[in-house]
Amino acid sequence: MAEKRHGAWFGFGFCGFGQALGSGNSHHSVHTPEPLHASDDICQVSAGWSYTALVTRGGRVELSGSVSGAADGCRDVWASEELLVLLRNKGSSSTELQAWVPGSALQGEPVWVRNLVSGAKGQGEDEPSRESRMGTLPLLPCARAYVTPEPPFCQPLAPELRVRQLELGAEHVLLLCATGQVFSWGAGRHGQLGHGTLEAELEPRLLEALQGLRMAKVAAGGWHSVCVSETGDIYIWGWNESGQLALPTRSGTEKKAEREEATELNEDGLKEELAVAEVAVADVGAPAHFIAIQPFPALLDLPLGSDAVMASCGSRHTAVVTRTGELYTWGWGKYGQLGHKDSTSLDRPCCVEYFVERQLEVRAVTCGPWNTYVYAMEREKS
Repeated sequence: MAEKRHGAWFGFGFCGFGQALGSGNSHHSVHTPEPLHASDDICQVSAGWSYTALVTRGGRVELSGSVSGAADGCRDVWASEELLVLLRNKGSSSTELQAWVPGSALQGEPVWVRNLVSGAKGQGEDEPSRESRMGTLPLLPCARAYVTPEPPFCQPLAPELRVRQLELGAEHVLLLCATGQVFSWGAGRHGQLGHGTLEAELEPRLLEALQGLRMAKVAAGGWHSVCVSETGDIYIWGWNESGQLALPTRSGTEKKAEREEATELNEDGLKEELAVAEVAVADVGAPAHFIAIQPFPALLDLPLGSDAVMASCGSRHTAVVTRTGELYTWGWGKYGQLGHKDSTSLDRPCCVEYFVERQLEVRAVTCGPWNTYVYAMEREKS
């Protein structure tokens, strides 16, 4: 009989509000991956800027950071600063989608509720590798609508899109169809839509640059986007201010001072991110020694020719899991969200050695705006 392998979730990066990130010994950040702690085994993580939601195998959701609280009967969770969305069991025959104000601590009544037919999630309770599968939210289980942080909270999708995955960036949306095609819409001022312009799109628009290539995963960052193809290739586009596209960035004291001044902690981290984003607009048409905006999908090669299977994006950093279980990160690193034991930003993919040194195989990654959460298992012994 094969020996059972053990897995765990790890976190690193910004923890200025005390959100779950290992020991949390640092006042603002954790630079090296540390195991998360919860009342039961964790099967899913969703992170906002100031708090984190953990879902345990027993169906309990636990909040930590700027808000606290817990609830039972949870199957899926999606956390944002404006809204906390839960998919919860409602009796034995149905599930209920609940939208809460994060500061409510899950007490009282949700701000919005929708009843869903049992089994609409599309996967059985006995599905394999539950711990390595990301949740469906903000895509609704029926795949005909998705949740947004602002009223009316639910946006319909055309049924012919046959949606497999949907990801929300700060100002844009990425949608992956069952056919492997990618659509994008929303604001495009930083090239995050991938259509070759900086124009907004009000409706889902097919990403023509990826026509003929079947995609398996999509990820939306603050103002950049990533796709992983079925063959393991990575395509990336949008804003490159901190090297999150793994393309050359501006260097020197001027850029460093500009970024640090704009990203000092204040009472509204999301508004400060938007203020930083304005810097990139002035870079359009600048000399080619650095790339501020890449409005078309660009093919990215990982070191050693590694194939990717999953990607996730923070506000200005990117993380990719390879087929052989390595984790590569790059982009903005001020709070240790890259996991390389320091606060350095990188404009090239670098392997997170923590997991390699401990013979851990990374199976899943999900980024918060300024931090990163990883699920890893013990490697099989040869």
